[in-house]
Amino acid sequence: MHNGAGDVDARVTSTFRLLSDVEHYWFAPGRCGVCDKLKPMTPLTGKPVCCAPVGDRCGEGVLWHPAEEAVYWTDITRFLIHRFDPATAAVKSWFFDEPVTAVLLTTLNHVLAVCLGSRVILWEPATDARRDQGFQLPNWPLVRLNDAAVDPRGSLWVGSMRNNVNADGSDGEAGGTDGSLFRIDPNGQVTEVEAGIGIANTLAWSPDQEIFYFADTLVNTIWAYDYDNQTGSIHKTGNHLADFSRGLPDGSTIDADGFVWNCRWDGACIVRVAPAGAVDSVIEMPTRNITNCTFGGKDLDTLYVTSAASPADKGDRLAGSLFAVKTNLRGLPENRFHLQD
Repeated sequence: MHNGAGDVDARVTSTFRLLSDVEHYWFAPGRCGVCDKLKPMTPLTGKPVCCAPVGDRCGEGVLWHPAEEAVYWTDITRFLIHRFDPATAAVKSWFFDEPVTAVLLTTLNHVLAVCLGSRVILWEPATDARRDQGFQLPNWPLVRLNDAAVDPRGSLWVGSMRNNVNADGSDGEAGGTDGSLFRIDPNGQVTEVEAGIGIANTLAWSPDQEIFYFADTLVNTIWAYDYDNQTGSIHKTGNHLADFSRGLPDGSTIDADGFVWNCRWDGACIVRVAPAGAVDSVIEMPTRNITNCTFGGKDLDTLYVTSAASPADKGDRLAGSLFAVKTNLRGLPENRFHLQD
């Protein structure tokens, strides 16, 4: 059983706040004499709303659960998973014994795949039953797992990094190139597909399932890869976004039009990147460390965004909150990790 102290029912409806006066626009070419000018169209997003002021030290791994119509996410350094119910604004939290880096859907609605610092487990939130999936990270605790996602084939992809979380949850030192990227197939086969990574972040697939996106935070680059949906193999084709000036690339999601939405650590924003690699727009956020995002809601048109609080954020009461940003477009349904019978 989990620690009962972790069951926190925090009803925060009255704390919902509009937090930004910045409007975000799409632009389309219009004609004016012999030249084309840009004219504003419908706003791309609404204003960010703080829907769960939980004060995460490193909020991450955000997931929309369509069957429950709820949001799950983690706090890596407090070893927590949270669940937010948009209908009631209730938040429930569970404690784990290691850093918790990602939460993923499986082919069973009541079972979630959870990436801990050292391994992947299968977890049933309704009963808090936990069991090992089978993958164990080599060289733990020198390295730990980080961002993760499921590919269109039903395989679980997870990256690693030098472990910067001590056993008591205090901060350690990141850096180096100790990280890798792993693919865990439904039959349990594990393939190391990349090595020499600083901090593995951003795992996303294009709507046509032909491109895979992956980032190394420490080199400020998101790469594009050819992706083979039959075998799961990848081949790097070049940079998708490199050296963007605001912060560093953290987690990302992708919308139905194939645009990557990249959260910027230390950048106070989310950058939307077109399939060709051009920056389409920047969504301003009301706190500094923006860590991950996913589309949720019945129509997959609400962007849920995690953030992180640090000692440098003195006076920022919104740091570490979960935010909701209404958009006028749609995301893609989450892929599901295929569980073997």
